[in-house]
Amino acid sequence: MVARVAEPAGASAAGLERGLSVLTALAEHRRPLGLVEIARATELSKSTCHRYVASLVALGYLEQDPETRKYELGPAAIGLGVAAVSSLELTKVAGRALQTLADETNHTVSMAILDGADIVYVDRRRPTRAGFRIELNVQVGTRLPAYCTSMGKALLAYRDPAAVRAAVDRIDLARRGPKTITAREQLTAELAEVRRTGLAVNDEELASGLRSLAVPVRDHGGTVVAAVGIAVHLSAWNATVEAVVARLQTPLRRTAQEISQRMGYLG
Repeated sequence: MVARVAEPAGASAAGLERGLSVLTALAEHRRPLGLVEIARATELSKSTCHRYVASLVALGYLEQDPETRKYELGPAAIGLGVAAVSSLELTKVAGRALQTLADETNHTVSMAILDGADIVYVDRRRPTRAGFRIELNVQVGTRLPAYCTSMGKALLAYRDPAAVRAAVDRIDLARRGPKTITAREQLTAELAEVRRTGLAVNDEELASGLRSLAVPVRDHGGTVVAAVGIAVHLSAWNATVEAVVARLQTPLRRTAQEISQRMGYLG
């Protein structure tokens, strides 16, 4: 095996910038471009441009028409754009409802989307009222494993059952907290229960002392596109899981329903 020599940080940044310039050129022209046109638009030499274009094709960010030999944005690039637009739309319509829920319950409220086997935080609201709170050091953009988070389970549960099984088979069920589910059969059964009840519960599966509840958010077509969750730490509220669910699930479900309706869901 040939050892790869790490590129200097400056070289890596320059490479990223050039790759993004190629994608930007195609996005701005809104039509397929030939290699010479891309090189001209990005001010790269033809050989350098060809190298970056070939890499982007291999990664699925560009596609080449076999007849015209011209390039256009591929599924990976389009998927990024759709995800970005969806996230922006979600945060735009959900912000006020999330803050209201945080103030009503006096607990931190978050919203996340699913990206592969991880969740990505797209919004996070803390109560306006000052109080003693211990929580994870996460912010918008933070990624966490889906299998050991309530929002992750709420999102995984509503995928196609075959896709759920395939996803679970690929996940490394490492122990993250004292009660992390590490058996695949148990996780699959847990996801089926979440799908049945519409509520995901996390009891110290991600970190010691941390509990959370989450419910799904749907778009106009009924597809689950995000999850809203409330985090509770035992140091702030040392209640049973049943007591936490009894007190928080109603306002949590109401908030998710409000956001779903703002997204056009009528169910």
